[in-house]
Amino acid sequence: MTEELVLPSVAAVVLGAGLGTRMKSDLPKVMHPIAGRPMVNYVLEAVGALGPERTIVVIGPDMDQLAAAVAPATTAVQDKPLGTGHAVMAARGALSGFPSGEGPADVLILFGDAAMIEPRTIHDLIAARREADAAVAVLGVNVTTENRYGRLELADDGSLARIVEYRDASETLRRSTLCNSGMMSVDAALLPGLLDRIGNDNAKGEYYLTDIVGLARAEGRRCVVLETDDTEDLIGADDRADLARFEAAMQKRLRQRVMVNGVHLTAPDTVFLSYDTILENDVKVEPHVVFGPAVKVGAGTVIKSFCHLEGAVVAPGARVGPYARLRPGAEIGEGAHIGNFVEIKNAVFEEGAKANHLAYVGDAHVGAGANVGAGTITCNYDGYLKHLTEIGAGAFIGSNSALVAPVKVGEGAIVGAGSTITRDVADDALSITRPEQVTREGFASLYREHKAAEKARRKKEG
Repeated sequence: MTEELVLPSVAAVVLGAGLGTRMKSDLPKVMHPIAGRPMVNYVLEAVGALGPERTIVVIGPDMDQLAAAVAPATTAVQDKPLGTGHAVMAARGALSGFPSGEGPADVLILFGDAAMIEPRTIHDLIAARREADAAVAVLGVNVTTENRYGRLELADDGSLARIVEYRDASETLRRSTLCNSGMMSVDAALLPGLLDRIGNDNAKGEYYLTDIVGLARAEGRRCVVLETDDTEDLIGADDRADLARFEAAMQKRLRQRVMVNGVHLTAPDTVFLSYDTILENDVKVEPHVVFGPAVKVGAGTVIKSFCHLEGAVVAPGARVGPYARLRPGAEIGEGAHIGNFVEIKNAVFEEGAKANHLAYVGDAHVGAGANVGAGTITCNYDGYLKHLTEIGAGAFIGSNSALVAPVKVGEGAIVGAGSTITRDVADDALSITRPEQVTREGFASLYREHKAAEKARRKKEG
């Protein structure tokens, strides 16, 4: 909730029952993610900044996953997909008793796929209706690219005359850039009566929410438009191409946000952030880095090119990459180094610990200043259960070693290169499992002569 944006007597109805047929997916349309988060959750976050008295999400039958995603918002079920007006009708029970006080009250109607909507825009939409004492305020988006969106037709006095579907618009109206976003704020006292008068005498037999503008004007009530020059990203995502457009717009917003907060992105367009990525000041991110959900990176850390981080916490001053993968549960300590082609999963690296190249460390605890050599793996899974590997502070794990968990390497201990460690190693001990080296002088020359003769024989025999 943002104090400066809070308005009294607001209820929000978010329409999310659409199946998203053009997405060609079994997932409800508003559940499709943008920057790692369902579209509908961005809308709910924006609405939440206004401190609404009620928030209702209209869902379809058997959309339990969606209901769980929007909790604790109230859900109302639209049994049949009979249009946007019908969807708002489904929320009437949840709106019973609203508003609870006197004064102006609004029912804000938003689409659950309007992921780019900003709290300020919603605030201004409600304020526009109240200032004009209008029945309805509609959010109009100026879209200059070719499109088939509905158009908002204005009256001579600048008020909203009607909403016209593109297929029904004249050539003159189609040339207008003022498009219907579908989002509106409605006088709460008038909404029930307007909904009662919406008909379904149309080709689809559906109840269109846009009809309330004409109904209100027929009663002599004023309707207004809040215009925004934001792009069509405020108009919902209907297919995968729209989803990709939304993703690009959200990534641009997220990148700008972190750079304003003191993060250095050397090639911003190649860095992909999650909605909840936290990058502290003076973090440097090189090209081609992907941040999945639940990542926090401390001040002054360098994330080198071609890294993928998800569910990881990186302390200040660490170095990660290039080509490193931090999976969920990775905790990288201050000044630690995770180098190229290193994968960390559910493992803690304490301050100054290093795994500089070609290693897998999973389900492990690596003590401060320990060094994990190239080619080292923690054998953490026995086919049924995961087991812990503990590497003590200052320990040195030689290259190409396998630590078969559960196992503990003590503080200051050394594991010789090429070892397979199956038993605990005491503090300050050396453990080596390599077989004895055998050398036969002059054997190499004899071997080459023998093989050359065999090769010649086979060639002669055809």
